[in-house]
Amino acid sequence: MKNKWKEAVQAVLPIMGIVLVLSFFVTPVPAGILLSFLFGGLMLIIGMMLFSLGAELSMETMGQRLGSKLTASKKLWLILLLGFLLGFIITIAEPDLSVLANQVAAIPNRVLILSVASGVGIFLLLGFLRMLLGISLRLMLWISYALVFLLVIFSPKDFLAVAFDSGGVTTGPMTVPFIMALGVGVSAIRSDRKAADDSFGLVALSSVGPIIAVLVLSLIFRPDSAAYQETWLPDVEHSQELGLLFLRTIPTYLREIALSMLPIILIFGVFQVVTLRLEKRTLLRIGTGLLYTYAGLVIFLTGVNAGFLPTGTFLGSRLAALPCRWIIVPLGMLIGYFIVKAEPAIYVLMRQVEEISNGAIKGKTLQRSLCFSVALSIGIAMIRVLLGVSILWFIIPGYAIALILSLFTPRIFTAIAFDSGGVASGPMTATFLLPFAMGACLSLGGNVVTDAFGVVAMVAMTPLLAIQVLGLLSKLRGPKKSAGKALSDSLSGYQNDEIIEL
Repeated sequence: MKNKWKEAVQAVLPIMGIVLVLSFFVTPVPAGILLSFLFGGLMLIIGMMLFSLGAELSMETMGQRLGSKLTASKKLWLILLLGFLLGFIITIAEPDLSVLANQVAAIPNRVLILSVASGVGIFLLLGFLRMLLGISLRLMLWISYALVFLLVIFSPKDFLAVAFDSGGVTTGPMTVPFIMALGVGVSAIRSDRKAADDSFGLVALSSVGPIIAVLVLSLIFRPDSAAYQETWLPDVEHSQELGLLFLRTIPTYLREIALSMLPIILIFGVFQVVTLRLEKRTLLRIGTGLLYTYAGLVIFLTGVNAGFLPTGTFLGSRLAALPCRWIIVPLGMLIGYFIVKAEPAIYVLMRQVEEISNGAIKGKTLQRSLCFSVALSIGIAMIRVLLGVSILWFIIPGYAIALILSLFTPRIFTAIAFDSGGVASGPMTATFLLPFAMGACLSLGGNVVTDAFGVVAMVAMTPLLAIQVLGLLSKLRGPKKSAGKALSDSLSGYQNDEIIEL
């Protein structure tokens, strides 16, 4: 817990420091908003600490055990059915998706959420099928994004940014640890060389499904315009009002996180009774981890939504109103660099990549690559806000380059890169950077739907380029032992019913 606390403090403090410097020396922030931000920052630190510890104790172990047993059953219909149900049910209760749906007023929340959940379920099913049949991830990504680009031609332009944003918000702190662990568990049952590459990629495919689903929805639903919901700014005058603000927010996330975790727990419970039959000590460890995960996510999301979301909106609007409005570009990049460190799921990705690759891919190297790529993406997003440039001018070339890079990059780096895109665009992006862009766009008199939406999509895209470039450099240096070989050696140590205990 001490190590997790240290990680959380190092992740959140830089963001808090940047906001404080801006509020003291650049643009004044009302005391109520600033107090909400500071208290929210404290909740972020506590929530990240508990979540990271809980995910390590419970979600990863559950996912690995389920994936291994599910594959060992050799019942294809059961594997595919469970894949769809897991993707669909978990996505419905994903807090990040609710945040995005609340900001898109033109489509009823339930319609948008069910469409996105269906997309995730279908593509998680396809991801399982790919792993079982040994189909190339590159091939599936090329086909999937070709379909995306085809739908873009016919979809209303007002919904393009929302569609690409939906692909990022669905892979949040609840889904990522479990889905990644499922991938490791499913691959562990195989002994062939390609099992190393196939242990990653489920998050990547789960991020494509929502994009296609929303683009299809825009063709069927055909609303007049993609209206948005403005962010509410808190008006807190004293400490009691501050406390009431957060207390009123907590019940919402107590319910949402409970609904998110319930399907995973129920499915795991059924497998425990029927086939797993884990010993009491392991079950106690998992149960303790689930409590930590639940408490951590409730505290984290309460702090983010009640403290960070209104602060991002206010800062964006005030900074864009300054005489030198271009300041939002470097400041956005600076915030983007540090904000990715505060994404809880990033640490799950770092740990799993480093452990599964036997240290061939360093977690810190991966994190630095993500930080620089997210900083670049926020810089581009702020330029879009200033100039009103269509997101297609960046998204289509970006994904095209990423797909071309996949032809030359080691397979394991391609899989990790496309997974990283979904992981980096988590709750911090949806509740701070997106409101920051929306506030700036409103201040400049731009079109929020076409110019501000798309921040999450940009954050999800640039890691695809950065991590694959990292893989190319690694390939050119000719390491003694490649990451793919190290990963293959690691997975070959798994047996059908044996998963390495952390």
